[in-house]
Amino acid sequence: MEPPDARAGARRAPRLLVLALLLAVPPGSKAEVRLSVPPLVEVMRGESVTLDCSPLGTHDYFMLEWFLVDRSGARHRLASAELRGSELRDKELNSRGRSPPYQLDSQGRLVLPEAQVGDERDYVCVVKAGAAGTAEATARLKVFAKPEAPEVSPNKGILSVMDDFAQEIATCSSRNGNPAPQIMWYRNGQPLAVPLEVNSEGYMTTRTVREASGLLSLTSTLYLRLHKPDREASFHCSVHYYLPAGQHGRLDGPSFSLTLHYPTEHVLFWLGSQSTAEGWVREGDSVQLLCQGDGSPTPEYTFFWLQDKQEDVLKTSLEGNLTLERVQRNQSGTYGCRVEDYDVPEDAELSKTLELRVAYLDSLELSAGEELSLPLHNSTTVTCSARGLPTPTLYWTKDSAPMGEDPTLSLHSVTFDSAGTYTCEAYMPRIPLLSRTRSFRLLVQGTPELKAKETQPKAEGSWTEGDEVTLICYARGYPKPKLTWSQLGGSPTEPAPGGQGWVSSSLTLKVTSALSQDGVSCEASNPLGNTHHVFHFGTVAPQTSQAGVAVMAVAISVALLLLVVAVFYCMRRKGRPGCCQRGEKGSPPPGEPKLSHSGSQRPEQTGLLMGSASGGAKHGSGGFGDEC
Repeated sequence: MEPPDARAGARRAPRLLVLALLLAVPPGSKAEVRLSVPPLVEVMRGESVTLDCSPLGTHDYFMLEWFLVDRSGARHRLASAELRGSELRDKELNSRGRSPPYQLDSQGRLVLPEAQVGDERDYVCVVKAGAAGTAEATARLKVFAKPEAPEVSPNKGILSVMDDFAQEIATCSSRNGNPAPQIMWYRNGQPLAVPLEVNSEGYMTTRTVREASGLLSLTSTLYLRLHKPDREASFHCSVHYYLPAGQHGRLDGPSFSLTLHYPTEHVLFWLGSQSTAEGWVREGDSVQLLCQGDGSPTPEYTFFWLQDKQEDVLKTSLEGNLTLERVQRNQSGTYGCRVEDYDVPEDAELSKTLELRVAYLDSLELSAGEELSLPLHNSTTVTCSARGLPTPTLYWTKDSAPMGEDPTLSLHSVTFDSAGTYTCEAYMPRIPLLSRTRSFRLLVQGTPELKAKETQPKAEGSWTEGDEVTLICYARGYPKPKLTWSQLGGSPTEPAPGGQGWVSSSLTLKVTSALSQDGVSCEASNPLGNTHHVFHFGTVAPQTSQAGVAVMAVAISVALLLLVVAVFYCMRRKGRPGCCQRGEKGSPPPGEPKLSHSGSQRPEQTGLLMGSASGGAKHGSGGFGDEC
C-alpha cells in the first residue's frame, strides 16, 4: 500500500499538464524539447491502458524510447522507434516476458493490454531530437482490483458474559484486491470503534497476504467483551476498497448472531390457557402453566403445588410448561415454578407462584317439574336453585323473552297468556361460556277462550243469496279445546299460525236466506266447559231479476215458434172446406137425413168422405190430423 504522502503527490500531479525537461543541451544552444506526459495513470485490472508521450511543437525527426523502472530503480528498455516526418520507423519491442506483450501505436504511445497488478511501475519516456536536445518524463501506472465479497466465520461456541476479558467473536476475510482493502465491524448496523491494540474490552487484528497473482488478501479478527444485551445483537463486517479517480466501493458480509451463556435474572410464570384476569378457569378444561427464565442456555424448571405450605413437586423439565388435564374443582390452589440455575448467586429469587381458581356450576334445580298445571286466575311461585363458584347470577325468561333477575318466579292470577315455557338460566359474568339452564312448561286450565274471524267480512244487510264466505274460529285453553260448527263442512281443529296455544277451524259455505235467520255457530269445548260464537248475516237479498227475465224470454220464444208452425200448416190446407175448423167433420146431428149412395156419386168420393169423417172423429180431441 502506498504511503499517504506519495498518494497525495499523485493526486496533485494531474494538475501539471506539461513536464518539460531539457537534458544534454550544449551551452548556448537555444533549442529545447518539451513533452506532454500524464504523471499518474489509473486503470482497473484487466482493462487496456495507453501511456502517452507527445513532444510539443514541430519536429521533423526524433527518437522515442520507453523504459520500465523496477523496484531497485534500474531502467529496462521496452520499446524504441524513429519518427521521420509523420511516419514511425524502426520499431523495436522488448516485452520482458509479459503476456500479452507491450505494444507501440502509430503515435509512439505505449499500450499495455489487460493491465495486471504487476504492471504497477514507473514508465519513462525519452525523446532525442538531435540538435533540439533530449527530454524525458515519467508516468506512474496504478492498477486497481475490486476484492471478492467478504467471508465471515463467526464463533459458534457458547460465549459467557461472565468472563472479564475480550473473547474472539468472528473472522472476516476479503481476497484478491488492490490496493489492500480495509475491513470494518458493525453491531446492530453501527460501526464498532475497536482499536488494534489488545485490551480487555475489545480490539481487532488484521493480516494482509499478497497472493501469487500479486493481489492482496486481508483478514480481520474481532475480539469483544460480551454483555447480556448482546444475545439479541446482529454483527457483520464490510470491506471498503479503492477505485480510480478517488472513488470508493463497499461490500457487506452476511450478518450473524452469537450464542451466549448468561445466568437467569428474571422469571415469568403465567396461565397459557384461556382464563380471566383473576385466574379463573372452567372445570373440565385443560390448563397449561407456562414458566420462562431469561437465562441461557435454557435452565431446568420445577413445577410444584403448595398444600399446607408444603411443596408437592409435579414436574421437572427443560420445556417450561405443565398441563393439567380436565382440571377439577378440588385442584384449585397455589402453583409455583422454580428455575434451577446454578450460575446465579445463592440469594437470588428464581421462583414464582400463581393462584389457580377452578370455576364450576352444577345443574340447576326447580321447585316445579317439567310441566306445571294451574287453574285459570290462580297464583303460584317457582324457585330456581344454583350452586357454583364464583356465585352465579340467575335470571328468568318466558319463551326467550327476559323477565328479570331473581331466583324466585312469581305468577299472579294466571291467564291463558301466561301459558308457555319458562327458563331459568344461571351464568357467571366473569367466566365466559359457563352457564346452565332449566325449564318448565306452564299449562293454564280453564274453559276455552274463543274468538272469531270472517275472512271476507261484509256489513250487515249487504249479503246476497249465493255469496261464498269463509268463517274461522280460534280457541285456546287446557285441556286442548275442540272446535265444531252448526253446519257441515268445517275443517279439523289444528294449531293456529303464531302458536301461543291457539287452535283454529274454518268453514266455507254459500249464504242463503235461511242463514240470515239462524246464523252459523262455532263452538269450542273441552272437559272444563264450552264457549260458542254465532256468525250473523242480517238481511240476505234475493238474486237479481236478470235470471227471471231470461226464463220468461225462453218461454215466449217457444210459444211464438209453435204459433208460426200452426199458421204455416193451415196455409198449406187452404181451399179445402172445413180445414182448420174444429168440429166440422163429426157425425151429423140427430134428425138429419143420412146420405144415400146415388148413382151420380162415385165410390171413390164416398170412401174419401168416410175416411175424413173417421179421421175427424179420431182427432177431434184437439190434436191436429195428418191431413188438415
